Amino acid sequence: MPELPEITTPAAAERFGNASEERFAFSRRYAAGTGGVRGLLITVLGDHVRPARQPAPTSAFIDALGRLGVEENACRQALLRASADGWLVARRAGRYTWWQLSPAFEQFLDLGASRIFGFTATQPRWDRRWLVTLARVPESNRAGRHLLYTRMRWAGFGRPAPGVWISTHTDRIPEAEHVLREAGAQAQIFLSEYIAGDDLPTLVRQAWDLDELEQRYEQFIDEFTRAPSDDPIVRVTRLVHAWRLLALVDPALPEELLPKNWSGTRAAKLFHRQHAKWEPAATREWGRMSRRAGHKP
Repeated sequence: MPELPEITTPAAAERFGNASEERFAFSRRYAAGTGGVRGLLITVLGDHVRPARQPAPTSAFIDALGRLGVEENACRQALLRASADGWLVARRAGRYTWWQLSPAFEQFLDLGASRIFGFTATQPRWDRRWLVTLARVPESNRAGRHLLYTRMRWAGFGRPAPGVWISTHTDRIPEAEHVLREAGAQAQIFLSEYIAGDDLPTLVRQAWDLDELEQRYEQFIDEFTRAPSDDPIVRVTRLVHAWRLLALVDPALPEELLPKNWSGTRAAKLFHRQHAKWEPAATREWGRMSRRAGHKP
């Protein structure tokens, strides 16, 4: 790799672009869950660039994303957008452009990796308390209603009744508060305990579509029981990308609230087994692609 100009840590305003630090912190999580080129780029950055702790040339991204069906122009646009959003810092070295993770985004990817690789499709510890949010957004504010529904779901909340959102993760109050502000909702947040009433499995089924989620886990198991490709970059990126999206939509409920023989548990074991098996070859291949500093700057 050629010697690059020194990369200095940007000031907070530069690190987060036009967004505040708080907005940047939460919006990155949602952007990470998007599909398409942007979502794949997040996976490549998190599973290949982050562990290497080294800048990578444009050609490496074009090569990696090209193997996943992304055209060169779309890859370049995604890199430029990521830079504008404060995720990447571009540096020129001769004819080539190299991309370094920004300090803020590197921290985000480190946190994301700990969540992804620590995710087991269940909540390992639960103090039996519930986080309950009552939220109202006027029907005239369609954008706010959509934002509330989408991002509360991404944060793991279920909706057992209109205007009521629940979660077993009581540490997600800051995230709920941020979503409510973004949506322009009138809301109250409570910590509560279940005392009496209908059985909890009925409530859970009303709040979350566990049948659909279990079907997605079964599809994951079917797809990754065998390698989806002989290409080391493709198989690892697809594996991590699929698992990351599942981790984003799964509320990770306590085992006692889940159906027996929950397929998410089997899927988690499969993910960790296959990642450990496939990752070394992908690491070697990414290193080769980065060192080569391909033919297009």
